[in-house]
Amino acid sequence: MSYENFPESEQPKEPVEKKNKTRNLLTGALIVALLATWGYIIYDNNAKQQEKTVLTAQLSTSDSAKSELQKELDDAALRLDALKTSNAKADSLIQTKDSDVQGLKNRIQTILNDKKATQAQLDEARRLIAQLKGNIDTYASEIEALKTKNTQLTQENAAISSQRDSARQNLQSAQQEIQQKQEVIDIGSTLHASNFNIVGLNKKGSGREKETSKAKKVDLLRISFDLDENRITTSGPKEIFISITAPDGKPVTVDALGSGEFTTRDGVEHAFTKKVTINYVQGEKQPVTVEWSQSSKFQTGNYKIEVYNNGFKIGQGTVSFKKGGLF
Repeated sequence: MSYENFPESEQPKEPVEKKNKTRNLLTGALIVALLATWGYIIYDNNAKQQEKTVLTAQLSTSDSAKSELQKELDDAALRLDALKTSNAKADSLIQTKDSDVQGLKNRIQTILNDKKATQAQLDEARRLIAQLKGNIDTYASEIEALKTKNTQLTQENAAISSQRDSARQNLQSAQQEIQQKQEVIDIGSTLHASNFNIVGLNKKGSGREKETSKAKKVDLLRISFDLDENRITTSGPKEIFISITAPDGKPVTVDALGSGEFTTRDGVEHAFTKKVTINYVQGEKQPVTVEWSQSSKFQTGNYKIEVYNNGFKIGQGTVSFKKGGLF
Protein backbone atom coordinates (compact mmCIF):
# COMPACT_ATOMS: atom_id res chain seq x y z
CA MET A 1 0.00 0.00 0.00
CA SER A 2 1.23 3.36 -0.89
CA TYR A 3 0.38 6.71 0.54
CA GLU A 4 0.48 10.07 -1.04
CA ASN A 5 1.17 13.10 0.95
CA PHE A 6 -0.12 16.39 -0.25
CA PRO A 7 0.89 19.67 1.14
CA GLU A 8 -1.58 21.37 3.35
CA SER A 9 -1.67 24.39 1.19
CA GLU A 10 -2.69 22.46 -1.71
CA GLN A 11 -5.79 20.80 -0.22
CA PRO A 12 -9.17 21.44 -2.08
CA LYS A 13 -10.97 24.84 -1.45
CA GLU A 14 -14.49 23.67 -2.24
CA PRO A 15 -15.68 23.28 1.35
CA VAL A 16 -14.67 26.82 2.25
CA GLU A 17 -16.42 28.34 -0.70
CA LYS A 18 -19.49 26.29 -0.02
CA LYS A 19 -19.46 27.46 3.56
CA ASN A 20 -19.19 31.10 2.50
CA LYS A 21 -21.95 30.69 0.00
CA THR A 22 -24.22 29.22 2.63
CA ARG A 23 -23.34 32.06 4.92
CA ASN A 24 -24.17 34.59 2.25
CA LEU A 25 -27.46 32.90 1.52
CA LEU A 26 -28.40 32.98 5.16
CA THR A 27 -27.41 36.59 5.45
CA GLY A 28 -29.46 37.47 2.40
CA ALA A 29 -32.40 35.56 3.72
CA LEU A 30 -32.11 37.37 7.00
CA ILE A 31 -31.90 40.69 5.23
CA VAL A 32 -34.92 39.83 3.08
CA ALA A 33 -36.79 38.70 6.17
CA LEU A 34 -35.78 41.85 7.98
CA LEU A 35 -36.83 43.98 5.06
CA ALA A 36 -40.09 42.07 4.81
CA THR A 37 -40.65 42.56 8.53
CA TRP A 38 -39.97 46.25 8.34
CA GLY A 39 -42.12 46.49 5.25
CA TYR A 40 -44.96 44.78 7.05
CA ILE A 41 -44.46 46.99 10.05
CA ILE A 42 -44.45 50.07 7.85
CA TYR A 43 -47.46 48.78 5.93
CA ASP A 44 -49.27 47.90 9.12
CA ASN A 45 -48.50 51.30 10.61
CA ASN A 46 -49.70 52.98 7.45
CA ALA A 47 -52.86 50.87 7.46
CA LYS A 48 -53.50 51.66 11.11
CA GLN A 49 -52.82 55.33 10.52
CA GLN A 50 -55.18 55.30 7.59
CA GLU A 51 -57.77 53.43 9.64
CA LYS A 52 -57.25 55.93 12.45
CA THR A 53 -57.71 58.77 10.00
CA VAL A 54 -60.87 57.17 8.67
CA LEU A 55 -62.17 56.58 12.19
CA THR A 56 -61.31 60.13 13.16
CA ALA A 57 -63.17 61.37 10.10
CA GLN A 58 -66.11 59.12 10.90
CA LEU A 59 -66.14 60.28 14.52
CA SER A 60 -65.95 63.87 13.38
CA THR A 61 -68.79 63.27 10.95
CA SER A 62 -70.75 61.44 13.67
CA ASP A 63 -70.19 64.25 16.17
CA SER A 64 -71.23 66.79 13.59
CA ALA A 65 -74.34 64.79 12.80
CA LYS A 66 -75.08 64.42 16.50
CA SER A 67 -74.67 68.15 17.05
CA GLU A 68 -76.97 68.89 14.14
CA LEU A 69 -79.55 66.37 15.36
CA GLN A 70 -79.25 67.69 18.94
CA LYS A 71 -79.92 71.21 17.67
CA GLU A 72 -82.95 70.02 15.74
CA LEU A 73 -84.22 68.22 18.84
CA ASP A 74 -83.64 71.28 21.02
CA ASP A 75 -85.42 73.51 18.50
CA ALA A 76 -88.37 71.11 18.40
CA ALA A 77 -88.47 70.99 22.21
CA LEU A 78 -88.39 74.79 22.40
CA ARG A 79 -91.24 75.04 19.92
CA LEU A 80 -93.24 72.51 21.91
CA ASP A 81 -92.62 74.47 25.13
CA ALA A 82 -93.63 77.68 23.38
CA LEU A 83 -96.91 76.06 22.38
CA LYS A 84 -97.50 75.04 25.99
CA THR A 85 -96.74 78.42 27.50
CA SER A 86 -98.47 80.54 24.86
CA ASN A 87 -101.88 79.03 25.37
CA ALA A 88 -103.27 77.24 28.40
CA LYS A 89 -105.78 75.32 26.30
CA ALA A 90 -102.99 74.31 23.95
CA ASP A 91 -101.11 72.91 26.92
CA SER A 92 -104.08 70.78 27.93
CA LEU A 93 -104.34 69.54 24.34
CA ILE A 94 -100.66 68.58 24.22
CA GLN A 95 -100.83 66.97 27.66
CA THR A 96 -103.35 64.47 26.29
CA LYS A 97 -100.64 63.25 23.88
CA ASP A 98 -97.69 63.95 26.14
CA SER A 99 -96.71 60.29 26.48
CA ASP A 100 -96.16 59.98 22.73
CA VAL A 101 -94.18 63.21 22.59
CA GLN A 102 -92.08 62.36 25.62
CA GLY A 103 -91.40 58.86 24.29
CA LEU A 104 -90.03 60.25 21.03
CA LYS A 105 -87.89 62.82 22.84
CA ASN A 106 -86.46 60.21 25.22
CA ARG A 107 -85.64 57.77 22.38
CA ILE A 108 -83.93 60.49 20.35
CA GLN A 109 -81.96 61.78 23.32
CA THR A 110 -80.82 58.24 24.19
CA ILE A 111 -79.38 57.81 20.72
CA LEU A 112 -77.65 61.18 20.77
CA ASN A 113 -76.14 60.48 24.21
CA ASP A 114 -74.65 57.18 22.96
CA LYS A 115 -70.97 57.84 22.14
CA LYS A 116 -70.89 54.65 20.08
CA ALA A 117 -74.04 55.41 18.11
CA THR A 118 -73.95 53.86 14.65
CA GLN A 119 -74.99 55.49 11.45
CA ALA A 120 -78.15 53.41 11.50
CA GLN A 121 -78.98 54.77 14.94
CA LEU A 122 -78.32 58.33 13.77
CA ASP A 123 -80.60 57.72 10.81
CA GLU A 124 -83.25 56.47 13.24
CA ALA A 125 -82.80 59.61 15.35
CA ARG A 126 -83.17 61.76 12.24
CA ARG A 127 -86.39 59.91 11.33
CA LEU A 128 -87.75 60.25 14.87
CA ILE A 129 -86.98 63.99 14.91
CA ALA A 130 -88.88 64.35 11.64
CA GLN A 131 -91.78 62.46 13.24
CA LEU A 132 -91.62 64.73 16.32
CA LYS A 133 -91.67 67.83 14.14
CA GLY A 134 -94.64 66.43 12.28
CA ASN A 135 -96.48 65.83 15.55
CA ILE A 136 -95.72 69.38 16.67
CA ASP A 137 -97.05 70.73 13.36
CA THR A 138 -100.20 68.68 13.91
CA TYR A 139 -100.59 70.04 17.45
CA ALA A 140 -100.04 73.58 16.22
CA SER A 141 -102.79 73.10 13.64
CA GLU A 142 -105.11 71.69 16.27
CA ILE A 143 -104.32 74.62 18.54
CA GLU A 144 -105.18 77.10 15.81
CA ALA A 145 -108.41 75.21 15.20
CA LEU A 146 -109.17 75.41 18.92
CA LYS A 147 -108.44 79.12 18.95
CA THR A 148 -110.77 79.65 16.00
CA LYS A 149 -113.46 77.57 17.69
CA ASN A 150 -112.93 79.40 20.97
CA THR A 151 -113.24 82.72 19.18
CA GLN A 152 -116.49 81.57 17.61
CA LEU A 153 -117.75 80.32 20.97
CA THR A 154 -116.76 83.60 22.60
CA GLN A 155 -118.65 85.53 19.96
CA GLU A 156 -121.65 83.22 20.31
CA ASN A 157 -121.52 83.54 24.10
CA ALA A 158 -121.31 87.31 23.77
CA ALA A 159 -124.35 87.29 21.48
CA ILE A 160 -126.23 85.00 23.87
CA SER A 161 -125.22 87.15 26.83
CA SER A 162 -126.40 90.24 24.99
CA GLN A 163 -129.72 88.57 24.18
CA ARG A 164 -130.01 87.36 27.78
CA ASP A 165 -129.25 90.81 29.15
CA SER A 166 -131.73 92.36 26.75
CA ALA A 167 -134.37 89.82 27.70
CA ARG A 168 -133.59 90.38 31.37
CA GLN A 169 -133.90 94.13 30.96
CA ASN A 170 -137.18 93.67 29.09
CA LEU A 171 -138.39 91.34 31.82
CA GLN A 172 -137.34 93.78 34.53
CA SER A 173 -139.05 96.61 32.66
CA ALA A 174 -142.16 94.49 32.27
CA GLN A 175 -142.05 93.52 35.93
CA GLN A 176 -141.56 97.15 36.95
CA GLU A 177 -144.44 98.15 34.71
CA ILE A 178 -146.62 95.40 36.16
CA GLN A 179 -145.55 96.38 39.67
CA GLN A 180 -146.33 100.01 38.96
CA LYS A 181 -149.72 99.08 37.56
CA GLN A 182 -150.39 96.82 40.52
CA GLU A 183 -149.36 99.62 42.84
CA VAL A 184 -151.66 102.02 41.02
CA ILE A 185 -154.47 99.47 41.21
CA ASP A 186 -153.70 98.81 44.85
CA ILE A 187 -153.73 102.51 45.67
CA GLY A 188 -156.79 103.01 43.52
CA SER A 189 -158.57 100.21 45.36
CA THR A 190 -158.24 102.06 48.67
CA LEU A 191 -161.64 102.98 50.00
CA HIS A 192 -162.68 106.55 50.87
CA ALA A 193 -164.84 107.60 53.80
CA SER A 194 -167.18 110.61 53.86
CA ASN A 195 -170.25 112.04 55.63
CA PHE A 196 -168.91 111.58 59.13
CA ASN A 197 -171.36 111.76 62.01
CA ILE A 198 -169.86 111.33 65.47
CA VAL A 199 -172.05 111.61 68.58
CA GLY A 200 -171.85 110.83 72.26
CA LEU A 201 -174.71 108.73 73.65
CA ASN A 202 -176.07 108.38 77.14
CA LYS A 203 -177.81 105.11 77.89
CA LYS A 204 -180.90 105.21 80.08
CA GLY A 205 -181.92 102.46 82.41
CA SER A 206 -184.72 101.52 80.04
CA GLY A 207 -182.16 100.97 77.31
CA ARG A 208 -183.11 104.16 75.51
CA GLU A 209 -180.23 106.19 74.11
CA LYS A 210 -179.94 109.94 74.17
CA GLU A 211 -177.36 112.12 72.47
CA THR A 212 -175.28 114.23 74.82
CA SER A 213 -172.34 116.58 74.54
CA LYS A 214 -171.51 116.44 78.22
CA ALA A 215 -168.41 114.39 78.80
CA LYS A 216 -169.45 112.91 82.13
CA LYS A 217 -172.72 111.62 80.63
CA VAL A 218 -171.23 109.96 77.55
CA ASP A 219 -171.45 106.18 77.80
CA LEU A 220 -170.96 105.36 74.13
CA LEU A 221 -169.28 106.96 71.13
CA ARG A 222 -171.06 106.22 67.87
CA ILE A 223 -169.12 106.87 64.63
CA SER A 224 -171.01 106.78 61.36
CA PHE A 225 -169.67 107.38 57.83
CA ASP A 226 -170.12 106.26 54.25
CA LEU A 227 -167.65 104.25 52.19
CA ASP A 228 -167.85 105.86 48.77
CA GLU A 229 -168.27 104.01 45.48
CA ASN A 230 -165.11 102.38 44.18
CA ARG A 231 -165.08 100.44 40.93
CA ILE A 232 -161.50 99.22 41.34
CA THR A 233 -161.91 97.61 44.74
CA THR A 234 -163.09 94.04 44.43
CA SER A 235 -166.03 92.85 46.46
CA GLY A 236 -165.19 91.11 49.69
CA PRO A 237 -164.13 91.66 53.27
CA LYS A 238 -162.16 94.86 53.93
CA GLU A 239 -160.38 95.85 57.14
CA ILE A 240 -161.14 99.28 58.57
CA PHE A 241 -159.03 100.70 61.41
CA ILE A 242 -160.58 103.31 63.71
CA SER A 243 -158.08 105.49 65.54
CA ILE A 244 -159.43 107.76 68.31
CA THR A 245 -157.27 110.46 69.87
CA ALA A 246 -158.37 111.89 73.22
CA PRO A 247 -158.35 115.66 74.01
CA ASP A 248 -155.03 115.19 75.84
CA GLY A 249 -153.42 114.00 72.56
CA LYS A 250 -153.05 110.37 73.62
CA PRO A 251 -154.48 107.54 71.53
CA VAL A 252 -157.45 105.78 73.07
CA THR A 253 -156.54 102.09 73.31
CA VAL A 254 -157.75 99.23 75.43
CA ASP A 255 -156.04 95.94 74.68
CA ALA A 256 -158.87 93.92 76.18
CA LEU A 257 -161.27 95.55 73.71
CA GLY A 258 -159.11 94.69 70.65
CA SER A 259 -156.92 97.79 70.34
CA GLY A 260 -153.50 97.44 68.77
CA GLU A 261 -151.18 98.79 66.04
CA PHE A 262 -150.98 98.67 62.24
CA THR A 263 -148.41 99.85 59.69
CA THR A 264 -149.20 102.80 57.44
CA ARG A 265 -148.01 103.11 53.82
CA ASP A 266 -145.19 105.31 55.12
CA GLY A 267 -143.93 102.37 57.18
CA VAL A 268 -144.97 103.95 60.49
CA GLU A 269 -146.49 101.93 63.30
CA HIS A 270 -149.80 103.61 64.23
CA ALA A 271 -152.10 102.80 67.14
CA PHE A 272 -155.72 101.94 66.44
CA THR A 273 -158.62 101.90 68.84
CA LYS A 274 -160.82 99.40 67.09
CA LYS A 275 -160.67 97.26 63.98
CA VAL A 276 -163.77 96.26 62.03
CA THR A 277 -164.22 94.10 58.95
CA ILE A 278 -166.92 95.07 56.52
CA ASN A 279 -168.16 93.14 53.49
CA TYR A 280 -167.74 95.69 50.73
CA VAL A 281 -169.60 95.50 47.42
CA GLN A 282 -167.68 96.81 44.41
CA GLY A 283 -168.96 100.07 42.97
CA GLU A 284 -171.53 100.75 45.71
CA LYS A 285 -171.70 103.33 48.49
CA GLN A 286 -171.89 101.62 51.82
CA PRO A 287 -172.75 103.06 55.27
CA VAL A 288 -170.62 101.97 58.24
CA THR A 289 -171.31 102.41 61.94
CA VAL A 290 -168.73 101.77 64.63
CA GLU A 291 -169.38 102.09 68.36
CA TRP A 292 -166.83 102.57 71.11
CA SER A 293 -167.46 102.34 74.84
CA GLN A 294 -164.92 102.30 77.64
CA SER A 295 -164.83 101.75 81.39
CA SER A 296 -163.16 105.11 82.03
CA LYS A 297 -164.93 108.45 81.70
CA PHE A 298 -164.63 110.47 78.51
CA GLN A 299 -162.63 113.68 78.77
CA THR A 300 -163.84 117.16 78.02
CA GLY A 301 -162.53 118.61 74.81
CA ASN A 302 -162.19 117.48 71.21
CA TYR A 303 -161.94 113.82 70.23
CA LYS A 304 -160.36 113.19 66.81
CA ILE A 305 -161.50 110.12 64.92
CA GLU A 306 -159.39 108.86 61.95
CA VAL A 307 -160.35 106.02 59.63
CA TYR A 308 -157.70 103.93 57.83
CA ASN A 309 -157.87 101.39 55.04
CA ASN A 310 -155.06 99.74 53.03
CA GLY A 311 -152.48 101.69 55.03
CA PHE A 312 -153.94 105.06 54.06
CA LYS A 313 -156.04 107.48 56.10
CA ILE A 314 -159.33 107.58 54.20
CA GLY A 315 -161.25 110.09 56.32
CA GLN A 316 -161.55 111.79 59.68
CA GLY A 317 -163.98 113.64 61.91
CA THR A 318 -164.19 115.28 65.36
CA VAL A 319 -166.57 115.49 68.27
CA SER A 320 -166.41 117.88 71.21
CA PHE A 321 -167.54 117.14 74.73
CA LYS A 322 -167.99 119.85 77.27
CA LYS A 323 -167.99 119.94 80.98
CA GLY A 324 -171.43 119.30 82.38
CA GLY A 325 -173.27 121.43 85.03
CA LEU A 326 -174.94 120.32 88.24
CA PHE A 327 -177.72 118.63 86.32
